This record gives sequence, C-alpha cells and structure tokens, in this order.
Amino acid sequence: MKKLLVANRGEIALRVVRTAQEMGIATVAVYADQDRDAQYVQMADEAYLLPGDTYRDTYLNEDLLIDILRRSGADAVHPGYGFLSEVADFARKVQEAGAVWVGPAPHALTALGDKISAKRVAKNARVPSIPGIAEPVKDLRTLLDFAHTHGYPIMMKRTDGGGGHGITVVRNDDEMRGFYLNHDALQGGDLDEYFIEKFIDRSRHVETQSGRDSHGNFTVYSTRDCTVQRRNQKLIEEAPAPFLTEDTLRQLTGYSRHLFEEVGYVGLGTCEFMVTPAGKVYFLEVNPRLQVEHTVSEEVSGLDLVREQLTIASGGELTEAPAPRGHSFELRITCEDPATNLTPSAGTLTKLAWPSGPGIRVDSGVEEGDTVSPKFDSMMGKLVVTAQSREAAVARVRRALRELTVEGVPTPASLYAKIFSDPCFTAEHGHPFDVSTKWLERTYLNREPQAVNSGQPASLAAPAAAPERPLTETFVIEVDDRRVKLTVPQEIVDGLTGSPRLQHGGARRPTQPLRGSGLHSADPAAKRADESKSGVIASPMQAVVTRISVAEGEQVAKGDLLVVLESMKMENYVYAPVKGTVTKIFVSPGDGVEAGATLVTLDVNAPAAKPAADQGKEQS
Repeated sequence: MKKLLVANRGEIALRVVRTAQEMGIATVAVYADQDRDAQYVQMADEAYLLPGDTYRDTYLNEDLLIDILRRSGADAVHPGYGFLSEVADFARKVQEAGAVWVGPAPHALTALGDKISAKRVAKNARVPSIPGIAEPVKDLRTLLDFAHTHGYPIMMKRTDGGGGHGITVVRNDDEMRGFYLNHDALQGGDLDEYFIEKFIDRSRHVETQSGRDSHGNFTVYSTRDCTVQRRNQKLIEEAPAPFLTEDTLRQLTGYSRHLFEEVGYVGLGTCEFMVTPAGKVYFLEVNPRLQVEHTVSEEVSGLDLVREQLTIASGGELTEAPAPRGHSFELRITCEDPATNLTPSAGTLTKLAWPSGPGIRVDSGVEEGDTVSPKFDSMMGKLVVTAQSREAAVARVRRALRELTVEGVPTPASLYAKIFSDPCFTAEHGHPFDVSTKWLERTYLNREPQAVNSGQPASLAAPAAAPERPLTETFVIEVDDRRVKLTVPQEIVDGLTGSPRLQHGGARRPTQPLRGSGLHSADPAAKRADESKSGVIASPMQAVVTRISVAEGEQVAKGDLLVVLESMKMENYVYAPVKGTVTKIFVSPGDGVEAGATLVTLDVNAPAAKPAADQGKEQS
C-alpha cells in the first residue's frame, strides 16, 4: 500500500491521514467546496475537489470517487465512517478498479448490511438476538399477535436503520394500529421496510471493538459502554465497559468471534449488544467499519486502530490486544443545544479553546473562525479523557470540561457537566451504576410537553430569543496590579482603532464555511415567527425525508408530528408550530431536502384537530 485515498471528510479524514503519514503512505483527500480550507485537506499530500453542494453530488458520488482513485494513482481506499463505508457496491467498484478496500469484503457488508440479514447471520452463528420476527411484516394481525405474546412495549425498526434511526417504540394496541395505518396508507405501503422486536427496557448498550485478519486471527481490542444516548444516538462512550461480570465478558467475546467467523469477516468492526440488568446478552448488529468511539479502545489498548486496519488490509497479521490499561471516556462535542433537546444548531466558532494536560486527547476537524451548520453534520470534535481508573477518569472529565471554551455555537458541555456529577452515572460513594439507553432522555431531556420541545428542531422549538445585544470585545487589563477583564461595545473598539474587526494579536481569521455556508446567518426566532404566521414549514437542515405523518387536508394541533428527517444517521422531528390544516405536502419519503426547503404548508386559520388519543380511538 503506497497511496491511500481517504473517501471521507472532517475529523475522521484527518485521523486517517495522520496514521497513513506515520506509516509512510501517501494520502489523497477529497473535498466539497465547503471543506476547501479544512485541516485534513491541507495535510494530505494531494486533494481533489468534489463539485456540488449535496451528499449525492460530493461524498456519496461513487463514480466521481472512482475517477479520482484512477486519476490520483492511489492503490487503496479508506472509507472512514458514515457515507460509503458500508456500501458493498462501492467496495466492489474499488476492488474492480484494482485497489485495496480498507474494510470487510463486499459479501460481508451485504450479509451485515441490514438488520434482518444480520439477525439471520446471528441465528446461524448461534448468537441470541432480541425476540422478534426477522422478516418484514405487513399484516396487522401478525403484529398484534406478536405484541400480545411478548408484551408491550415493542419496537418497529427499519431494515436499513443504521445508527439508531428508523425506530418507533409502540406501547399499546392503539399505537400499533396508528403505526400500521400511517405506514400502510400514507406512505404508499412501506411496511416492507420494517420488522418487529421486543423492546428491552432498562438495558445497557455494550459493544466489542473486534478485529480479524486473513490468517484467521481474532481479537477483541476492548469492550465499550455506549449507553448514554439521545434518540438512539450515542453521546458518551467509555472503555472498558464497566461493571460487567466475567461470564458476561466471556459471552461478549465468544459471540463476537462467532459472528466474524460466520461471514468470513476480515478487518475491524464492532459487534453491538444489549445487556440486561440480569446479565442477559442480546445481539443488536455489527458495524462493519471503524466507529466514532474507536478512540477509547485505542486509549485502553495502547494500539492505533487505523494502523491495524491498514495492516490487515495489506495482508498482515493483527496485533493481539493486551489487557485493558486504565479507563477512558469520549465526549462528542457537537453543535447541538441542550435547551432544545440536543437538536442541531448553527453558527460561527468565535472562540475555541480545547482542554489539555495529562490524559487529554482531542480529535477535531474545526478551528476558531470556522462556520458550523447542519449542512453535513453537527460534530465538531471528540474530547477523549483517560486516567488510571474510572473514578480518576470521571474527575479528569470534570476538570477538562472546566477548561473547554466554545463560543458562537451551542454544545452539550453543560449537559455533560451534569452527567459527570450524577451518581447514577459516576457510581461514586457507594451508589450503584444505574444507567440504561433511555436514562438520558428520561432524566435530562424531553421534560417538556411534546407540543413544546419534544425532539423539536431548534428552528421551531427554541425559546423566544432575547433582544439582540450589541457586539462586544473583552480585554484582560490590570488595575492597580490586579488582573481584571474589561468588556466594551464593539463600536467603541472600532472607533478607537479604526478597525471593524480588531482581534487580540492581529486580524480575525477569515471565516471558513467548513460545514456549509450561509445557514448560520439565519435568525431562528424570526424564522419561527414567520412559520407560525405563514404556515410554511421549512426544513431546518439538509436531510433525507424518512416519514410523513400527515395527509393533505388533515387538521393538526400545535405540536403534532408532521415530518421526520434524517441527517447523518440522526432523526429530527418537525412538529406543527401552530394549529391548522395541511394544505400541501411538498416532499415524499426518500427525498433529499436542502436547509430552508419547504416541507409542508398549513392553513393557520383552520380549526385545531382533536387530541391524538381521540384520533387513535376513531381509527381503531
């Protein structure tokens, strides 16, 4: 392997470029216009433009990427995570072009490519799965019979639902009938994309970072606990997974080996499981790629997992993982607002200062001055904290959060501070570890009525904006030898200096629209007010429409769910900001939409709908 094309962007592209350079492998980056000045582009040996402004035109453009592979002379492709990392057809195209695919073979990607086929693999490998029907079910009677046999709540899951999206929890017969009617009638019969499982409440999400080479060697680099989630998406990960019995650990390792051997898996991947309070282990899925949270496994194993990937892909043998050393946490620093249930936001990073010191690692793809928007994704970086024990790592996270400074955009940092002071999570002072996959939402999110905040996009659910404050500059000065901060209006600074943008130590760094341009200048409060008056409901981000929950002519109340969007594997819910009648639906399931695109229009003068519960009774 002499030249590696990194078919991704941002933080993971930079991560791969760094390791490849350490190994003496030349690197080729690809970038959309928005990423032109990104750090990974600057660090790569070569970089090629992907013309366009959407996923499909740029990072999902298979033919263009293969063309760049040939033009650059690269002999290998690393897909990172997300985008094309799990697409068997793209892996096959790479191999047909004579290059090495850094990941499992296309047949393994196909076998593990959706949740139904993965459950079949688990059954053949004698790995227990959550009770369910591993085939799409379109008959309401079959759905109700399963629910009555196994008891509510149950889950309806999309077969292609990676990263937790496409999951609907159903808690009674009325909700089941409502789900059936919605997906059978309104969606043009998309029930063939769903299957049913028993919902295991109060369980933990535990996974194994596993590897297998072409010589048949297998290892688990570490276990991880990824239980702290919102909307089935991980926020905090740690390694090794704490408070597991030896028997549970043996099951996790054995099941992971069986799954990899069943499909002849070669490469790194993650086997994901649910672990009940009683220690019962159920298979969820295999992620056939590197994951965002691979960092904590690296910290406790002392191994570079990207190096492991490149070594295995080159035909070499993997490194047998040593016993875990210490404990590590990863905190995803996203542009999401805890005040609005962690929905994606936007803005410009006016100040960014990462923590440092012993045990601190930062994997980031942004710099101060960059623009962040939901155009591609909301993650700005990962804060990884490691210490000799879990208790010491918890204390170090608290210190790191005190050092972290991010201004200009919202982040979950304030929420993290609460979590790492909550004895249910920290398990300090004799308190038992008492966290499950819904713990975060039950404890800290979704505490307002659905009509106000439940999963609402920031453009619709944010609290009313305070009056705009004038721009200010802050300086550190000394008064009688005492160090103090002085904040003055920007207009005064400009008047004294003649410069509209004086910065400490020089001119402000030019804005780099790293994740899209223009969106940060929108006024959310004004947009929300406009929607309420006009009845025009716009998409708050670039996304894919996964579900439409209303029909033209239907009456809706404030807070009724209108459309479900999916962006970077994160579901976002668009609710009616006011009561009215649906006059026109402009999108269909599967459509890609740009930020600001009209989704639905409402006649806001129409009478309100009856309560949802009453509607369900009428439908039943």
